[in-house]
Amino acid sequence: MKFLMMIYNDDSLLNALPAGEFDRMMRGCFIHADELRAEGCLLDTMQLEPPAQAKSLRMRDSKMSVLDGPFAEAKEYLGGFNLIEAADMDEAVKIAMAFPWSRTGRIEIRPVRDTDAVRKRVGV
Repeated sequence: MKFLMMIYNDDSLLNALPAGEFDRMMRGCFIHADELRAEGCLLDTMQLEPPAQAKSLRMRDSKMSVLDGPFAEAKEYLGGFNLIEAADMDEAVKIAMAFPWSRTGRIEIRPVRDTDAVRKRVGV
């Protein structure tokens, strides 16, 4: 079963880390990610640029708006994700707990919907 681990950052907590701590955390994450990839548990991983570099689209009353930056201001923002393979949510949580980012934000784990089953249901 596939799960998406969404990593949310809080800049106030990231900026409060001691000098060199962020790089140490990243090194450990890369090493752990390489191990998970070799085991077949990590399917993909991406980091995102800061929200200030984003564009948000919104259509209301047939009018499209394109906004600079994040759509909603929030203390935490999506900083990256890992797509993992796990037997169930309990195993997905255990995999996520090995990453340090809950210290500087939070990690949300969500099952990935079977898109092929949805396509079949809607007749595509």
